[in-house]
Amino acid sequence: MTFFPDFTLETLNLANGPVRLRHGGSGPPLLLVHGNPQTHAMWHALAPALAQRYTVYCPDIRGYGGSFKPPASADHMAYSKREMAGDLLQLMDHMGHETFRIVAHDRGARVCHRLALDNPDRVTHLALLDIIPTLEHFERTDMAFAMAYAHWFYLALPAPFPEGLIGNDPTGWFHGHTRREPKDDDFFHPLALADYLTAVNDPAVIRGICEDYRAAATIDLVHDRESRAAGVKIQCPLLALWGAQGIIGRFYDPLAIWQGYCAMPVSGGAINAGHYLAEEAPGKVLAELLAFLER
Repeated sequence: MTFFPDFTLETLNLANGPVRLRHGGSGPPLLLVHGNPQTHAMWHALAPALAQRYTVYCPDIRGYGGSFKPPASADHMAYSKREMAGDLLQLMDHMGHETFRIVAHDRGARVCHRLALDNPDRVTHLALLDIIPTLEHFERTDMAFAMAYAHWFYLALPAPFPEGLIGNDPTGWFHGHTRREPKDDDFFHPLALADYLTAVNDPAVIRGICEDYRAAATIDLVHDRESRAAGVKIQCPLLALWGAQGIIGRFYDPLAIWQGYCAMPVSGGAINAGHYLAEEAPGKVLAELLAFLER
C-alpha cells in the first residue's frame, strides 16, 4: 500500500523546537498544513500528485503529531496562530525558500491565515479548506453554530477539564470528533489513521489541542481585531474550498466573507464532500488546487 511514495520523513531541529515533516517532489515550494485532530498524514492522497509539479512540505504543526509541544500557559501565547505560523516560516527559511504557496485545512488554515496577514511578502498563493475566519465564527455565533461547533467551546475551557475528557478515551474521542458527517471507523486511510491515533493518545498532544482552542478564543481574537482595525488584509490570491456536506456553505457565504479579508479577488466553491475534503474527494480538490496554484 503506497503512502507518500518518494517522500522523506524526518524531524528538523528548528529554532523554536523540533518539527516532524514529510517532503518530496521538485519545482516551486508548496506548504501543506493539516488541522485538528490530525497530522501531516492527511495529505497522503494529494501530496504525491502535487509533488509532480512542486517541492511539497507537509509538517506537523506545533502541539500536534510528532512536532514539539510547548507547555500550557495562562495567556496561551505559545499556541497563538502567530507563534504557530512562526514555526512554518522557520521551516521554509531552513529549506531556503523566501516565497511559497500554501494549502491548509481546518486549524492549519487558521495558522496560515495569520501567516499571510503578518507576512504578505512570503505567500504567493493561499488555499484554505473548510473554514471562514475565526473572528467571523465567534462574532456570528448563534445556537446553530454552538451546537455544530460545540468542541470550540469545551476544548477552550480551563485545564484540566477538557484534557481529562479526551484522555479518558482518546481513540473514542477521535472517532466521535471526526464524524461531523456519518463515517465508518475505517473511513481514513489505515496508515493515516494509525498516525492520528498515535498522536491523540499522547497526553502532550491532547494538551496541545486544548491550548490551540484556548488561544483561538483569547489571544488570537486580540490579534485578529488588531489586524482588522488596522485594515490589514491578505495580499495574495485566495482560494476557499469547503465540503458541500458540511456546514460552512450552509451557515455562511464563504466567498463573500473571505473577500472582506482579502485585497485580491477570492475564488473557490463547494466540493461534494464533508469536512475532510482532501481525503474524501482528493481528485476534485486536486483539480481545483492545480488550476489555482498555476495562476
